[in-house]
Amino acid sequence: MFGPNLFHNAGGCVAVILFGIGFSNLLLQKNLIKKIIGLNIMDTAVYLYLAVKGYIAGRVAPIVTDGVQEAEAYINPVPSGLVLTGIVVSVSVTAIMLSLTIRLYRRYHTLDLDEISMRLKKEGL
Repeated sequence: MFGPNLFHNAGGCVAVILFGIGFSNLLLQKNLIKKIIGLNIMDTAVYLYLAVKGYIAGRVAPIVTDGVQEAEAYINPVPSGLVLTGIVVSVSVTAIMLSLTIRLYRRYHTLDLDEISMRLKKEGL
């Protein structure tokens, strides 16, 4: 029914499904913590996609050992570097979002985004 390419691209399919789950969570939830979780799911999907596309069967990490210096023996290190950099940025952005969420909760005593926006309109901001 699905053909042989579905199993060959299973990692990419899982990444797309995870991205859709995170994006719908980001759009449909009103709780700020749930929105942050949705954004983190989207980040994870992107990292999974990069890792799947950067992997080449039969090749190893680009660390020269045993005198093997041919480029055909190693995977491309750029996707791995992008994933590591993305994880660092993602953790920083998550920390900032959580700290801002804590500040909003201390001020408005709710995490509901609609309630916060209504209170902001009442305050005239």
